[in-house]
Amino acid sequence: MLGAYIIGGIFALIGMLVSAQLKNKFKHYSKVALSNGMSGREIAEKMLADNGIYDVKVISVDGQLTDHYNPMNKTVNLSQVVYNHRNASAAAVAAHEVGHAIQHAKGYAALQMRSKLVPAVNISSRIMPFVLIGGIVTINTFPQLLLIGIILFGITTLFSFITLPVEFDASRRALNWLEDKNMVTREEYAGSKDALKWAAMTYVVAALGSLATLLYYLSIYMNRRD
Repeated sequence: MLGAYIIGGIFALIGMLVSAQLKNKFKHYSKVALSNGMSGREIAEKMLADNGIYDVKVISVDGQLTDHYNPMNKTVNLSQVVYNHRNASAAAVAAHEVGHAIQHAKGYAALQMRSKLVPAVNISSRIMPFVLIGGIVTINTFPQLLLIGIILFGITTLFSFITLPVEFDASRRALNWLEDKNMVTREEYAGSKDALKWAAMTYVVAALGSLATLLYYLSIYMNRRD
C-alpha cells in the first residue's frame, strides 16, 4: 500500500500545482474585459439559443470553479464570478459548460458512456478502498480479493479517461462558437483558450494518476507468491 500512497502523493502534488496555475490563469484573464460587454450568463444563454436549445436554464451557484452542467435537471450552473462577470475567463467557462449541454442534446457518445458508468463508479468508489486493503493483506491466501479490487479501481480509471474526450470536446465547441460568432477579440479568444487548456490539464493529471495507481496494484497481483 505504501507504493500506492507514494504514487497518489506525487500526482496529488502535480494536481495541486496544476490547480494553482489554473486559478492564476483565471484570475489573470478575469482582468481581460469582454469588448461585447456580455456577462457569463448572457454568453451561456446566447450560445444555447444559437444551438437551438431552449429547455436548459442558466443559474448561479455558490463557490469558486464550481461551474458544471447538470443533465438531470438540464441546468448550466455557473459560479457567481462567471455568472455575473464580463471577462474572458467568464466567457470561456460559460461557453464550456454550454458545450456539455450541446453534447447532451446531440447525444454525444462519450458523454452517454460516462453517464452510464456513474452508478458503477459510485458503488466502486465506496467499497474499493476496503477491498484493496483486504486484498493486500490476503494476497498470498486469497489473491482473488485483490483482483476484485483492481477491477473496481479499473472502473474508476476508465471513467477518468472517458471524461477526457468529454471535456476536450466541450472546450472545442466553446472556442469554435466564440470565434465563429465573433463573440471575442483575438486577445479575448487567446485568453479563453489558455484558461480552458489549464482546466483540461486537471483532468489529464487525474486520469494519469489513476492509471499509475491501477498499474501499481496490478503489478502486486502479478508478482504475488502462489
